[in-house]
Amino acid sequence: HSRLNRRFIFMNNFWEKLPRPFFILAPMADVTDSAFRQIVLSCGKPDILYTEFVSCDGLCSEKGKPKLMPHLAFKENEHPIVAQFFGANPNNFYKCAQLAVELGFDGIDINMGCPAGKIVKHDSGAGLIRNPELAKEIIRETKRGSGGLPVSVKTRIGYNKIITEEWISHLIEAEPAAIIIHGRTMKEMSKVPAHWDEIGKAAVLCRKAGILIIGNGDIASYADGLEKAEQYGLDGIMVGRAIFSNPWFFKPSIDSLSKTPAERIKLLKKHVELFIELWGNEKHFDIMKKFFKIYISGFDGAKELRVKLMTTKNAEQVEETLNHID
Repeated sequence: HSRLNRRFIFMNNFWEKLPRPFFILAPMADVTDSAFRQIVLSCGKPDILYTEFVSCDGLCSEKGKPKLMPHLAFKENEHPIVAQFFGANPNNFYKCAQLAVELGFDGIDINMGCPAGKIVKHDSGAGLIRNPELAKEIIRETKRGSGGLPVSVKTRIGYNKIITEEWISHLIEAEPAAIIIHGRTMKEMSKVPAHWDEIGKAAVLCRKAGILIIGNGDIASYADGLEKAEQYGLDGIMVGRAIFSNPWFFKPSIDSLSKTPAERIKLLKKHVELFIELWGNEKHFDIMKKFFKIYISGFDGAKELRVKLMTTKNAEQVEETLNHID
């Protein structure tokens, strides 16, 4: 019975079927919704996509669930896609794992890395690094609700100080399918260069345990990712902020500098359209503004155009501003 079960889990485990090293677009709050993922897909498909992190407690409350469900929306072309949850209540992780199965996700990820104060103080995100017993219970409950879908953990190398081996050893005890490790502590946020030597230490432990290991932090280009994967013995690389300077990151054959202003503007228009399609007018349009620099940069007059775009209040005004460019 357990052999059959293991075989089912392997068949269900998309991680096992990927090329090595594989590349993942990192989950980023108010960034990696389905609208932005569609833009990235149109520029070059990562091997795996993630949702933004979604609150387990919110999804398990009558009032919160309807508001949060759009964060879990995805389209057919986004597979394999992983739902990322955060929280500190194991029972709610169990319920959210069941929800992820119901919605057709390929995997479930537990956020144990977010350094935001309001998350951490509730023992969620990177706060779980201080509570390894709770962290393990959350992994086990998520696995129990996951219907055989692989459960991964995204985390950091410590809370106030680096404790890579100690912390990763705890996680390994609960046997997640994969561990994604961001090479900084909670305290370091993103203010210091990522400690890739620490990611290398985590890789040694994970390989021994048969758990996939993915590195994250300061990846500058696709070639840089390949090099780091090789150097530190990683199965995959997760890319976050680099997508802001190059939406074509995942298609290394494309030189982003060769993209014309017209092509970039077309991409921005498409993004605004997808954003409105997903969120309607209920989501604060200002969130869209953090994306302008992705498209409107690297050409003459880009800065002036961005300044104008920052004064817009809605999709119509963006459209109007972009249509008035000679």
